[in-house]
Amino acid sequence: MPIEDFAFYIKERTNGRVAEIGVGFNFKVALKVKELGLDVFVVDWNKNAVEKARELGLKAYVDDVFNPNLMLYEGVGAVYSVRPTPEIVKAILELAAKLKVPAYILPFSLDEMPRGLKLENYKGLAIYTTEKFKHPLKKR
Repeated sequence: MPIEDFAFYIKERTNGRVAEIGVGFNFKVALKVKELGLDVFVVDWNKNAVEKARELGLKAYVDDVFNPNLMLYEGVGAVYSVRPTPEIVKAILELAAKLKVPAYILPFSLDEMPRGLKLENYKGLAIYTTEKFKHPLKKR
């Protein structure tokens, strides 16, 4: 269950533009999302992380998820985060709600997630989502 499998999960659930919130210096998922053909950009408050992402060929922006620049997120179909620190999870969910798009969160294994999120097991990854997803190949 490599962390890059999260990229396939995202690809199966959205198309178009997606944003990774709080990328830090872990670019594996964003690079794989890009490789899979989605228009992805990453955001972080850390200017050094944003610069490194740009060096790797990712679109990257400095933004504060607690006071986001909503114009930056125009046209996104979803937001996601890979192992966010617990204190920013609520802000990520609030951003998704403002944008009216689903949020997908891959937490550290012991991090507690807010109530009301749906937990999905995807190839051994515990992913929390605001979306009530039904796989198109499964009977409804």
